[in-house]
Amino acid sequence: MIKFLNLKSLILFMFLGTSSLVFGQTVSGVVTDDSSQPVPGVSVVVKGTTTGTTTDFDGNYSLNANNGDTLVFSYVGYETQEAVVTGSTLNVTLQSGVALDAVVLLGNRSKPRTILDSPVPIDNISAEELTSGGQPTIEAMLTFKVPSFNAQPQAISDATAHYDPADLRGLGPSRTLVLVNGKRKNQSAQVYLNRTPGKGEVGVDLKSIPTAAIERVEILRDGASAQYGSDAIAGVINMVLKKDAQFSTFSAKTGITSEGDGFNFATDFNTTLGFGEGGFVNLTLGYYNQKLTNRAGTPGVADLPSDARDYEIEWAQNNPDLGMHVGQPDLEKGDVFVNMSHPVGENSEFYSFHGYTLRTGRSFAYYRAPYWRRDVADANFITTDGNFQGYQPTFEARIKDHINSAGLKMDLGEGWNADASLTFGKNSVDYTVNNSVNRDYLADNGTSPRTFNPGGYSLSNVIGNLDFSKVFSDVVSGSFGLEYKKEKFEAREGNPLSYYGAGSDSFAGIKPEESGEWDRNNFAAYAGLDFDISDALLLGVAGRYEDFSDFGDNFSWKLNGRYKLGSAGALRASYSTGFRAPTLHQRHLTNSQYIIVASSPEPLLQGTLANNNPAVEALGVPNLFAETSRNMSAGITYQFDRNFSASLDFYSINVNDRVLFSSQIGADGDDTTTNPVEQILEDNGVVAVQFFINAGDTKTTGADLVLNYRNMDFGAGKLHANLAANFNKTTIDAINTPDALAQNGYDIFARIEKGLITSARPRSKVILGLDYESDKVNVGLYNTMFGKVTITSPNGAEFDQELSSKIATDLSLSYKFTDNLSLTGIVNNLFDVYPDVTKASTGTAQAGSRFVYSSEVQQLGQLGTNFSIGLNYKF
Repeated sequence: MIKFLNLKSLILFMFLGTSSLVFGQTVSGVVTDDSSQPVPGVSVVVKGTTTGTTTDFDGNYSLNANNGDTLVFSYVGYETQEAVVTGSTLNVTLQSGVALDAVVLLGNRSKPRTILDSPVPIDNISAEELTSGGQPTIEAMLTFKVPSFNAQPQAISDATAHYDPADLRGLGPSRTLVLVNGKRKNQSAQVYLNRTPGKGEVGVDLKSIPTAAIERVEILRDGASAQYGSDAIAGVINMVLKKDAQFSTFSAKTGITSEGDGFNFATDFNTTLGFGEGGFVNLTLGYYNQKLTNRAGTPGVADLPSDARDYEIEWAQNNPDLGMHVGQPDLEKGDVFVNMSHPVGENSEFYSFHGYTLRTGRSFAYYRAPYWRRDVADANFITTDGNFQGYQPTFEARIKDHINSAGLKMDLGEGWNADASLTFGKNSVDYTVNNSVNRDYLADNGTSPRTFNPGGYSLSNVIGNLDFSKVFSDVVSGSFGLEYKKEKFEAREGNPLSYYGAGSDSFAGIKPEESGEWDRNNFAAYAGLDFDISDALLLGVAGRYEDFSDFGDNFSWKLNGRYKLGSAGALRASYSTGFRAPTLHQRHLTNSQYIIVASSPEPLLQGTLANNNPAVEALGVPNLFAETSRNMSAGITYQFDRNFSASLDFYSINVNDRVLFSSQIGADGDDTTTNPVEQILEDNGVVAVQFFINAGDTKTTGADLVLNYRNMDFGAGKLHANLAANFNKTTIDAINTPDALAQNGYDIFARIEKGLITSARPRSKVILGLDYESDKVNVGLYNTMFGKVTITSPNGAEFDQELSSKIATDLSLSYKFTDNLSLTGIVNNLFDVYPDVTKASTGTAQAGSRFVYSSEVQQLGQLGTNFSIGLNYKF
């Protein structure tokens, strides 16, 4: 929905006035910064007159001037430059200032605005800055560059291990809207069902967006549902793709941990090709491969039961880690991205972008130790020399993600601009469980497959947008638009042997009654107006109405303002309402299995049941509806001089009716005459159930601080320093339990589940970055402090464990052999810092101390030191 604004001379005159002079020729050109990126919004004025223009979003300008005239190029944060006209073409490079003054596309549709001028906080992170820290994937890069963004690899978490749930400002993966070139990115097909941050939620598959295709990332740290719709409660991330890049680039990088595992290799290629008259095609090819890491503990024979058999004791002595793999999964990924544009006539532009990613991965379940699976051993199945060694199932995923968008940007005349587009996106995942057993099939048939295909899921959407923008006067500018979206969720049936009985060990297949296709559509209309009351005072208002076919409608609105403190600073504030639509996964997912219970003549159902399941409805759980929010923010920005700037923003976000993934509600043998819940479960053939429910009211408060100091003279080069910090706290104000469950003492959201919302992510993160640049050598030193997190115990607060703050230090050294060829060496986590070692498990002996570090709460991951070296070539 981000609009292309081609500010021709007619619109410019509304800002600068017209001139009585008549010039003899048209002069045009491109204004770029010192990193060869176009600079939109630059004022271009014929010196000594009031006649001029401004550059569009691609840095282009055009105006009438005579040979010998002087053009003055100026913009906040850049050195003003003068150039003499000597012909019809005049290109200019401005010396850029701090990132605080970058012009962004996010959060406004009618006028280009700098970060300093914006009434809400926005980060603008270039591709060069993203990759400088040496992290391998986009979500890891953002974690170590943006204090309020968090994502870490997951260990022993089934399909979640292949997605790395990511969130902004501690609000969970579902509440951050992700855009690509301003168009909504489809969510992933996978619901995160394991006990990790973001449990029960759905996010965007960030691994599907290759860094080599990205020009910059814009992050709006403010509620934006009134502008962009559902999911934007925490903020918006916009991935801006490379366009008509000046150079083609090729890079290759490889790395390994200090433990000798986790080997990774990445290579990518980006180039721009001509496309007709004045058009371009930017092409990105990427490949990434990583090997697993293992940080399992070594409980050895201490984990054995008291009746351990001789061969079980011998196995534990020979395998003190009890066969476990705890760490990042194997992963292989290939990407193809295309971003293209072509002018249509004099005043329109056709654009299109397409991305396709295919990746495969392998994660590990718990090792089935011999003493866990004596039924398999006694069946004389999977033995070595007569002694059963156990087995470790692997959870393997094949994930495909693609996004396709095409549209037409039009200058309609009289200051009106329009953008009509169609976007299609889809994410799908298919599972394979290897090295496993179906124990029920084994018991019934004396044998079992070792490989199972349990099915998979997909989510797709088609979105049509029609957007308009206009600068009505020097004071008023506006944007208006319509959107239609159709979504479809599919659950694909697994092979029958994967769901026979209790199903394949570690992950049962999707049964016929759990498979199916579900869809919905929604219509939206929005409008926004900005009022430049004066040079200092800006006020804005926005509203958006949406109507969903499966739960109803919503209206969100927003007010914001900015007041400049002279030419250097600004006060800003906003208040908005917001919403998040429950996903189709949360409404329709069923993931269950049948188990044998001694008191029942028939197998009983347990697992996750959809909201329309009779058992769930009978418990008083309503169909899911939209979460709503109230967002407030206020802050100050100040540019002390061209090189030193600061911003401080405070925020408060209340989310009502938050969708939660419940704790397990199970039958515990109460008399059905005194506990009607027992009767409900018995009547529906259910022994234990989990479900999604609008039950939580939460409050998140926090602050963001950003300090930038650039261009400090240091030896033969320049030193740049950046300090950024986020502090946040989330509390649960209420859990709204259905009457039947509340009256009979059921806790639908246990304290360990609450802990995943309130304390599984760091409540603070501080990043100090130092970059030194010279003609031949660039050095980067980055320190990231991750705040405390807490492992919440099911047995009460006295058993909780607080994990202390940790600092990860990254060091990079780059040497330029030529202007085009450079070699970079990077050490991530230089001092080999790990999270605190966790206490011994208070649960089952199987969990024991197989986990040295928590698999539930996350700070800086469990990789330790990682060494990498990369080659970069541009031509």
